[in-house]
Amino acid sequence: MIKVVRGNPTREELAAALAVVRARAAAMADSPPGTPEPPAEWSAPTRIARRRFPQPGPRAWARTYWPG
Repeated sequence: MIKVVRGNPTREELAAALAVVRARAAAMADSPPGTPEPPAEWSAPTRIARRRFPQPGPRAWARTYWPG
């Protein structure tokens, strides 16, 4: 059951929202159960290792914080 909590949607807006909910439910029903989701890109260890570390030398301590 879907309930409108705020606002006063038109019939067309309500039909569009319901179509999206039904399409999402159908897509979830088609996927096999127990399929693990791929890990999020932001937590990938390779993302951390993409940048090179600064080379030692004068003012190397300053380059350790500021990207560049």
